[in-house]
Amino acid sequence: MIDFSLNEEQKALQQMAHEFAEKEMRPRAAEYDKGEAHPDDVIKKAFEVGLISCDIPEEYGGGGLSHLDTVIISEELAWGCVGMYTSIMASSLAFTPIILFGTEEQKKKYLIPFTEKPGLSSFCLTEREAGSDAGAIKTKAEKKGSEYVINGSKCFITNGGVADLYIVFANTRQEKGIRGISAFIVPGGTPGLVIGKKEDKMGHRASNTAELFFEDMKVPAENLLGSEGMGFKIAMRTLDQTRAPVGAGGVGVARAALEHAIEFTKTRVQFGKPIALFQNTSFKLAQMAMEVNAARHLVWHAAWLMDRGEKCGKESAMAKCFGSDVAMRTTVEALQLLGGYGYMKDYPMEKLMRDAKLLQIYEGTNEIQRLVIAREVIGPIK
Repeated sequence: MIDFSLNEEQKALQQMAHEFAEKEMRPRAAEYDKGEAHPDDVIKKAFEVGLISCDIPEEYGGGGLSHLDTVIISEELAWGCVGMYTSIMASSLAFTPIILFGTEEQKKKYLIPFTEKPGLSSFCLTEREAGSDAGAIKTKAEKKGSEYVINGSKCFITNGGVADLYIVFANTRQEKGIRGISAFIVPGGTPGLVIGKKEDKMGHRASNTAELFFEDMKVPAENLLGSEGMGFKIAMRTLDQTRAPVGAGGVGVARAALEHAIEFTKTRVQFGKPIALFQNTSFKLAQMAMEVNAARHLVWHAAWLMDRGEKCGKESAMAKCFGSDVAMRTTVEALQLLGGYGYMKDYPMEKLMRDAKLLQIYEGTNEIQRLVIAREVIGPIK
Protein backbone atom coordinates (compact mmCIF):
# COMPACT_ATOMS: atom_id res chain seq x y z
CA MET A 1 0.00 0.00 0.00
CA ILE A 2 1.42 3.39 -0.99
CA ASP A 3 1.07 6.06 1.71
CA PHE A 4 2.03 9.68 1.04
CA SER A 5 1.00 10.96 4.47
CA LEU A 6 3.50 12.12 7.08
CA ASN A 7 3.25 10.72 10.58
CA GLU A 8 2.77 13.04 13.57
CA GLU A 9 6.49 13.09 14.38
CA GLN A 10 7.38 14.07 10.81
CA LYS A 11 4.74 16.80 10.82
CA ALA A 12 6.26 18.16 14.03
CA LEU A 13 9.76 18.08 12.51
CA GLN A 14 8.47 19.87 9.42
CA GLN A 15 6.79 22.54 11.53
CA MET A 16 9.86 23.01 13.72
CA ALA A 17 12.14 23.41 10.70
CA HIS A 18 9.67 25.78 9.02
CA GLU A 19 9.43 27.99 12.10
CA PHE A 20 13.21 28.05 12.43
CA ALA A 21 13.56 29.04 8.78
CA GLU A 22 10.88 31.71 9.10
CA LYS A 23 12.06 33.25 12.37
CA GLU A 24 15.84 32.75 12.31
CA MET A 25 16.93 32.42 8.68
CA ARG A 26 14.69 34.61 6.53
CA PRO A 27 15.09 37.80 8.62
CA ARG A 28 18.89 37.54 8.26
CA ALA A 29 19.08 36.23 4.70
CA ALA A 30 19.60 39.60 2.97
CA GLU A 31 22.25 40.62 5.51
CA TYR A 32 24.32 37.48 5.10
CA ASP A 33 23.80 37.49 1.34
CA LYS A 34 26.29 40.36 1.28
CA GLY A 35 28.88 37.67 1.96
CA GLU A 36 30.89 39.70 4.44
CA ALA A 37 30.24 37.52 7.49
CA HIS A 38 29.42 33.92 8.30
CA PRO A 39 26.05 33.31 10.04
CA ASP A 40 27.58 31.89 13.22
CA ASP A 41 24.61 33.07 15.29
CA VAL A 42 22.14 31.17 13.11
CA ILE A 43 24.37 28.07 13.10
CA LYS A 44 24.49 28.18 16.90
CA LYS A 45 20.70 28.37 17.08
CA ALA A 46 20.43 25.54 14.54
CA PHE A 47 22.60 23.42 16.84
CA GLU A 48 20.43 24.27 19.84
CA VAL A 49 17.31 22.90 18.14
CA GLY A 50 19.14 19.80 16.87
CA LEU A 51 19.44 20.65 13.18
CA ILE A 52 23.23 20.27 12.95
CA SER A 53 23.36 16.74 14.35
CA CYS A 54 19.92 15.51 13.30
CA ASP A 55 21.24 12.68 11.10
CA ILE A 56 23.96 11.50 13.50
CA PRO A 57 22.81 8.16 14.99
CA GLU A 58 21.21 8.29 18.43
CA GLU A 59 23.90 6.10 19.98
CA TYR A 60 26.39 8.94 19.37
CA GLY A 61 24.11 11.63 20.75
CA GLY A 62 22.45 12.74 17.49
CA GLY A 63 18.86 12.85 16.38
CA GLY A 64 19.05 9.60 14.44
CA LEU A 65 16.59 10.87 11.86
CA SER A 66 15.67 8.86 8.80
CA HIS A 67 16.54 9.98 5.28
CA LEU A 68 12.90 10.94 4.70
CA ASP A 69 12.93 13.03 7.87
CA THR A 70 16.09 14.74 6.66
CA VAL A 71 14.74 15.75 3.25
CA ILE A 72 11.57 17.10 4.85
CA ILE A 73 13.70 19.33 7.06
CA SER A 74 16.01 20.23 4.16
CA GLU A 75 13.16 21.64 2.08
CA GLU A 76 12.08 23.93 4.90
CA LEU A 77 15.59 25.20 5.63
CA ALA A 78 16.27 25.93 1.95
CA TRP A 79 12.93 27.73 1.82
CA GLY A 80 14.33 29.98 4.56
CA CYS A 81 17.80 30.60 3.06
CA VAL A 82 19.55 28.07 0.89
CA GLY A 83 22.97 29.59 1.63
CA MET A 84 22.63 28.91 5.35
CA TYR A 85 21.07 25.55 4.53
CA THR A 86 24.14 24.66 2.46
CA SER A 87 26.43 25.16 5.48
CA ILE A 88 24.25 22.82 7.53
CA MET A 89 23.84 20.29 4.72
CA ALA A 90 27.59 20.22 4.03
CA SER A 91 28.17 19.12 7.61
CA SER A 92 25.82 16.20 7.07
CA LEU A 93 27.71 15.44 3.86
CA ALA A 94 30.96 15.19 5.84
CA PHE A 95 29.39 13.15 8.66
CA THR A 96 28.08 10.55 6.21
CA PRO A 97 31.43 8.86 5.36
CA ILE A 98 32.11 8.42 9.07
CA ILE A 99 28.62 7.03 9.69
CA LEU A 100 28.91 4.63 6.74
CA PHE A 101 32.55 3.54 6.97
CA GLY A 102 34.00 4.69 10.29
CA THR A 103 35.11 2.35 13.04
CA GLU A 104 33.33 2.47 16.38
CA GLU A 105 36.24 4.44 17.81
CA GLN A 106 36.15 6.95 14.94
CA LYS A 107 32.41 7.46 15.30
CA LYS A 108 32.66 8.11 19.02
CA LYS A 109 35.67 10.40 18.70
CA TYR A 110 34.51 12.49 15.76
CA LEU A 111 30.70 12.45 15.78
CA ILE A 112 29.90 12.92 19.47
CA PRO A 113 31.59 16.36 19.74
CA PHE A 114 29.16 17.74 17.15
CA THR A 115 26.26 16.73 19.38
CA GLU A 116 27.78 18.49 22.39
CA LYS A 117 28.64 21.93 20.99
CA PRO A 118 28.07 23.97 17.80
CA GLY A 119 30.41 23.22 14.92
CA LEU A 120 30.57 22.49 11.20
CA SER A 121 32.42 19.91 9.12
CA SER A 122 33.61 19.83 5.53
CA PHE A 123 33.80 17.31 2.66
CA CYS A 124 37.01 17.84 0.68
CA LEU A 125 36.97 16.14 -2.72
CA THR A 126 37.03 18.78 -5.49
CA GLU A 127 40.30 20.08 -6.95
CA ARG A 128 41.14 22.56 -9.71
CA GLU A 129 41.64 19.76 -12.23
CA ALA A 130 39.29 17.24 -10.64
CA GLY A 131 35.68 18.37 -10.52
CA SER A 132 33.30 16.00 -12.26
CA ASP A 133 36.26 13.66 -12.82
CA ALA A 134 36.80 12.89 -9.15
CA GLY A 135 39.20 10.11 -10.02
CA ALA A 136 41.72 12.67 -11.27
CA ILE A 137 42.58 14.15 -7.88
CA LYS A 138 46.27 14.98 -7.38
CA THR A 139 46.42 15.44 -3.61
CA LYS A 140 48.79 12.76 -2.28
CA ALA A 141 48.97 10.89 1.01
CA GLU A 142 52.21 9.03 1.76
CA LYS A 143 52.41 6.49 4.58
CA LYS A 144 55.35 7.16 6.89
CA GLY A 145 55.41 4.97 9.94
CA SER A 146 52.23 5.47 11.94
CA GLU A 147 51.21 8.58 9.98
CA TYR A 148 50.16 9.73 6.54
CA VAL A 149 51.76 12.88 5.16
CA ILE A 150 49.34 14.73 2.89
CA ASN A 151 50.28 17.32 0.27
CA GLY A 152 48.04 19.02 -2.25
CA SER A 153 45.03 21.33 -2.42
CA LYS A 154 41.26 21.44 -2.70
CA CYS A 155 38.96 24.12 -4.09
CA PHE A 156 35.32 25.23 -3.80
CA ILE A 157 35.09 23.57 -0.38
CA THR A 158 31.90 24.38 1.54
CA ASN A 159 32.65 25.32 5.18
CA GLY A 160 36.32 25.14 4.19
CA GLY A 161 37.31 28.21 6.18
CA VAL A 162 35.13 27.59 9.24
CA ALA A 163 35.01 23.81 9.76
CA ASP A 164 36.10 21.92 12.85
CA LEU A 165 36.52 18.65 10.95
CA TYR A 166 37.47 17.75 7.37
CA ILE A 167 37.05 14.58 5.33
CA VAL A 168 39.96 14.71 2.87
CA PHE A 169 40.31 12.51 -0.20
CA ALA A 170 43.86 11.86 -1.37
CA ASN A 171 45.83 9.46 -3.54
CA THR A 172 47.76 6.82 -1.65
CA ARG A 173 48.66 5.02 -4.90
CA GLN A 174 48.39 7.31 -7.91
CA GLU A 175 49.16 4.56 -10.40
CA LYS A 176 45.94 2.74 -9.45
CA GLY A 177 43.64 5.57 -10.53
CA ILE A 178 40.35 5.62 -8.64
CA ARG A 179 41.42 2.48 -6.78
CA GLY A 180 44.30 4.42 -5.30
CA ILE A 181 42.16 7.08 -3.59
CA SER A 182 41.77 7.00 0.18
CA ALA A 183 39.75 9.05 2.66
CA PHE A 184 41.04 10.63 5.88
CA ILE A 185 39.51 12.30 8.91
CA VAL A 186 41.35 15.56 9.59
CA PRO A 187 40.54 17.68 12.67
CA GLY A 188 40.47 21.43 12.18
CA GLY A 189 43.69 23.13 13.26
CA THR A 190 45.89 20.22 12.17
CA PRO A 191 49.39 21.60 11.41
CA GLY A 192 49.89 21.84 7.65
CA LEU A 193 46.21 22.53 6.95
CA VAL A 194 46.21 26.00 5.39
CA ILE A 195 43.03 27.92 4.65
CA GLY A 196 43.23 29.74 1.32
CA LYS A 197 41.04 32.48 -0.08
CA LYS A 198 37.36 32.73 0.65
CA GLU A 199 35.46 32.55 -2.65
CA ASP A 200 33.28 35.49 -3.71
CA LYS A 201 30.26 33.66 -5.10
CA MET A 202 27.25 34.59 -7.21
CA GLY A 203 24.82 32.93 -4.79
CA HIS A 204 24.79 30.96 -1.52
CA ARG A 205 26.76 33.87 -0.15
CA ALA A 206 25.79 33.07 3.44
CA SER A 207 27.79 29.86 3.08
CA ASN A 208 31.57 29.88 3.45
CA THR A 209 33.43 28.43 0.45
CA ALA A 210 37.22 28.33 0.52
CA GLU A 211 40.35 26.88 -1.00
CA LEU A 212 42.44 24.53 1.15
CA PHE A 213 46.13 23.64 1.02
CA PHE A 214 47.87 20.67 2.65
CA GLU A 215 51.54 21.28 3.30
CA ASP A 216 53.20 18.18 4.79
CA MET A 217 50.06 17.72 6.87
CA LYS A 218 50.48 14.72 9.18
CA VAL A 219 47.45 12.56 9.93
CA PRO A 220 47.53 9.52 12.25
CA ALA A 221 47.05 6.21 10.43
CA GLU A 222 44.01 5.49 12.58
CA ASN A 223 42.29 8.44 10.87
CA LEU A 224 42.11 6.49 7.61
CA LEU A 225 38.47 5.72 6.75
CA GLY A 226 37.96 2.11 5.74
CA SER A 227 41.14 0.89 4.09
CA GLU A 228 43.56 2.25 1.51
CA GLY A 229 41.99 2.53 -1.93
CA MET A 230 38.40 2.75 -0.65
CA GLY A 231 38.16 6.52 -1.03
CA PHE A 232 36.33 6.59 -4.35
CA LYS A 233 33.78 4.04 -3.14
CA ILE A 234 33.33 6.05 0.06
CA ALA A 235 32.75 9.26 -1.92
CA MET A 236 30.24 7.68 -4.29
CA ARG A 237 28.29 5.89 -1.54
CA THR A 238 28.19 9.16 0.38
CA LEU A 239 26.90 11.15 -2.59
CA ASP A 240 24.21 8.54 -3.27
CA GLN A 241 22.81 9.37 0.16
CA THR A 242 23.27 13.15 0.11
CA ARG A 243 21.99 14.07 -3.35
CA ALA A 244 18.33 13.75 -2.38
CA PRO A 245 18.71 16.50 0.25
CA VAL A 246 20.14 18.74 -2.50
CA GLY A 247 17.01 18.02 -4.51
CA ALA A 248 14.99 18.90 -1.41
CA GLY A 249 16.90 22.17 -1.26
CA GLY A 250 15.81 22.81 -4.83
CA VAL A 251 12.20 22.18 -3.88
CA GLY A 252 12.51 24.65 -1.01
CA VAL A 253 13.93 27.39 -3.24
CA ALA A 254 11.33 26.76 -5.96
CA ARG A 255 8.52 26.76 -3.44
CA ALA A 256 9.69 30.08 -2.01
CA ALA A 257 9.83 31.61 -5.50
CA LEU A 258 6.37 30.30 -6.36
CA GLU A 259 4.90 31.71 -3.15
CA HIS A 260 6.41 35.14 -3.83
CA ALA A 261 5.10 35.04 -7.41
CA ILE A 262 1.57 34.13 -6.30
CA GLU A 263 1.50 36.85 -3.67
CA PHE A 264 2.77 39.48 -6.10
CA THR A 265 0.53 38.58 -9.04
CA LYS A 266 -2.60 38.61 -6.86
CA THR A 267 -1.93 42.20 -5.82
CA ARG A 268 -0.26 43.65 -8.93
CA VAL A 269 -3.02 45.29 -11.00
CA GLN A 270 -2.59 46.00 -14.71
CA PHE A 271 -5.30 46.81 -17.28
CA GLY A 272 -7.82 46.93 -14.47
CA LYS A 273 -7.33 43.53 -12.84
CA PRO A 274 -4.73 41.48 -10.90
CA ILE A 275 -2.24 39.95 -13.30
CA ALA A 276 -2.84 36.54 -11.68
CA LEU A 277 -6.14 36.51 -13.59
CA PHE A 278 -4.45 36.69 -16.97
CA GLN A 279 -4.32 33.25 -18.56
CA ASN A 280 -0.60 33.52 -19.40
CA THR A 281 0.20 34.26 -15.75
CA SER A 282 -2.10 31.61 -14.30
CA PHE A 283 -0.74 28.93 -16.63
CA LYS A 284 2.81 29.77 -15.60
CA LEU A 285 1.89 29.50 -11.92
CA ALA A 286 0.16 26.18 -12.59
CA GLN A 287 3.23 24.82 -14.38
CA MET A 288 5.49 25.90 -11.53
CA ALA A 289 3.21 24.27 -8.96
CA MET A 290 3.17 20.99 -10.91
CA GLU A 291 6.96 20.89 -11.14
CA VAL A 292 7.47 21.71 -7.46
CA ASN A 293 5.18 18.85 -6.45
CA ALA A 294 6.79 16.45 -8.93
CA ALA A 295 10.26 17.30 -7.62
CA ARG A 296 9.17 16.75 -4.03
CA HIS A 297 7.83 13.30 -4.87
CA LEU A 298 11.09 12.32 -6.58
CA VAL A 299 13.01 13.47 -3.49
CA TRP A 300 10.75 11.62 -1.09
CA HIS A 301 10.92 8.45 -3.17
CA ALA A 302 14.73 8.47 -3.19
CA ALA A 303 14.81 9.01 0.58
CA TRP A 304 12.23 6.24 1.10
CA LEU A 305 14.41 3.82 -0.87
CA MET A 306 17.42 4.76 1.27
CA ASP A 307 15.48 4.13 4.47
CA ARG A 308 14.55 0.68 3.15
CA GLY A 309 18.20 -0.06 2.40
CA GLU A 310 17.49 -0.46 -1.30
CA LYS A 311 19.64 0.60 -4.24
CA CYS A 312 18.98 4.27 -4.94
CA GLY A 313 21.81 5.74 -7.04
CA LYS A 314 19.59 6.43 -10.04
CA GLU A 315 16.73 7.78 -7.95
CA SER A 316 19.03 10.03 -5.91
CA ALA A 317 20.49 11.43 -9.12
CA MET A 318 16.98 12.03 -10.47
CA ALA A 319 15.95 13.81 -7.27
CA LYS A 320 19.01 16.05 -7.27
CA CYS A 321 18.89 16.80 -10.99
CA PHE A 322 15.17 17.44 -11.33
CA GLY A 323 14.87 19.28 -8.01
CA SER A 324 17.65 21.72 -8.85
CA ASP A 325 16.47 22.17 -12.45
CA VAL A 326 12.99 22.99 -11.14
CA ALA A 327 14.53 25.52 -8.74
CA MET A 328 16.26 27.26 -11.65
CA ARG A 329 13.24 27.24 -13.95
CA THR A 330 10.86 28.38 -11.24
CA THR A 331 13.02 31.27 -10.04
CA VAL A 332 13.51 32.52 -13.62
CA GLU A 333 9.77 32.36 -14.37
CA ALA A 334 8.81 33.87 -11.01
CA LEU A 335 11.23 36.75 -11.45
CA GLN A 336 9.76 37.42 -14.89
CA LEU A 337 6.29 37.65 -13.38
CA LEU A 338 7.54 40.25 -10.90
CA GLY A 339 9.04 42.22 -13.79
CA GLY A 340 11.30 45.09 -12.76
CA TYR A 341 10.46 44.54 -9.11
CA GLY A 342 11.88 41.03 -9.25
CA TYR A 343 15.18 42.37 -10.54
CA MET A 344 15.67 44.70 -7.58
CA LYS A 345 17.31 43.69 -4.33
CA ASP A 346 14.36 45.15 -2.43
CA TYR A 347 12.57 41.91 -3.31
CA PRO A 348 13.93 38.40 -2.55
CA MET A 349 13.47 37.06 -6.08
CA GLU A 350 16.86 38.02 -7.52
CA LYS A 351 18.59 36.29 -4.60
CA LEU A 352 16.51 33.16 -5.11
CA MET A 353 17.49 33.03 -8.78
CA ARG A 354 21.19 33.49 -7.95
CA ASP A 355 20.96 30.83 -5.26
CA ALA A 356 19.17 28.31 -7.49
CA LYS A 357 22.07 28.06 -9.94
CA LEU A 358 24.57 26.46 -7.57
CA LEU A 359 22.18 23.61 -6.83
CA GLN A 360 22.68 22.47 -10.44
CA ILE A 361 26.47 22.43 -9.92
CA TYR A 362 27.53 21.17 -6.49
CA GLU A 363 27.49 17.52 -5.35
CA GLY A 364 27.89 16.52 -8.98
CA THR A 365 26.76 18.70 -11.87
CA ASN A 366 23.41 17.87 -13.40
CA GLU A 367 25.26 16.67 -16.48
CA ILE A 368 26.92 14.04 -14.28
CA GLN A 369 23.53 13.16 -12.78
CA ARG A 370 22.16 12.54 -16.26
CA LEU A 371 25.16 10.33 -16.98
CA VAL A 372 24.45 8.29 -13.84
CA ILE A 373 20.77 8.00 -14.76
CA ALA A 374 21.47 7.11 -18.39
CA ARG A 375 23.89 4.33 -17.48
CA GLU A 376 21.27 2.65 -15.30
CA VAL A 377 18.40 3.24 -17.70
CA ILE A 378 20.27 1.94 -20.73
CA GLY A 379 21.98 -0.91 -18.91
CA PRO A 380 24.65 -3.16 -20.45
CA ILE A 381 25.07 -3.18 -24.21
CA LYS A 382 26.11 -6.52 -25.71
